Amino acid sequence: MEILNPHFLLRNALYGGLVIGIVAPLVGVFLLARRMVFIGIALPQVSTAGVAAAFVWHAFFHGHPNRDVNDFMIALIGSSLLTFAVILGLALLERRGRGLREGRIGMLYAIAGAVTILLLASDRVTEIGILSLLKGEIIAIPDIELLILLVGYGAILSLLTVFHKELVLVTVDREMAISLGKRVALWDLILFGVIGVTISLGVLVVGPLVMFGFLIVPPMIAGRLVVGMRNVSAVAALIGAGIALVGFAAAYRLDWPTGPTDVALAGVVLALVTAGQVLRTFALRAAVK
Repeated sequence: MEILNPHFLLRNALYGGLVIGIVAPLVGVFLLARRMVFIGIALPQVSTAGVAAAFVWHAFFHGHPNRDVNDFMIALIGSSLLTFAVILGLALLERRGRGLREGRIGMLYAIAGAVTILLLASDRVTEIGILSLLKGEIIAIPDIELLILLVGYGAILSLLTVFHKELVLVTVDREMAISLGKRVALWDLILFGVIGVTISLGVLVVGPLVMFGFLIVPPMIAGRLVVGMRNVSAVAALIGAGIALVGFAAAYRLDWPTGPTDVALAGVVLALVTAGQVLRTFALRAAVK
């Protein structure tokens, strides 16, 4: 109950994790539906490279950043621009039918990781605290960053709610959307923008490890429990919120880093659900025989 106290010292970390745990799985459902799981791995790393590049640029021209709102917005812009550009580039290559999709994404992940490390190796960014983000150590989230996260993810949640039908149609049955006269390219652009902002903002607040974990694992769990995009989305958001809350409580109790605890807990839940499905299948087959 201590962590639920409004005066709890690390309350912003808890609230930030809950917000991301609720909204990120809603976006991850579309990544899974479009079979873009590998992109979900690479994009948080790309976003991190954008954050590091923005901080290095700011340090080079304006001195050491101090994580105030201006520095935060500069990093968010740099991260969002790079992430959105990469999404568009991959989408264009995919539409033109060029193969080796997994190879491109793997190369992108490796290059983005290398660039991030090289940028962070500069002594200009030693005071930023971005290394803690890479490890998923969600400890201190300033009030202004939490507010920006709430506003940004609130807007994303509104877009996903208002335009859910159109986004699902373009994602699940593209040919049907075209036959119905939907502006597929426009809806793709909106979806890519939502994905880019979700990942960029989440990485900037909680790091790539936690972002990827919440993007992919709760939707995978929900997909094993229910059917239908709307049901999967609702269950995935509930699972994400539960993992964020329980993971934070466990990390606080055991003195573990919050991010890895959340992701490990999500993996345990996925394993238990999968094992339960396997046992159920065996039981049904045994009953039939």
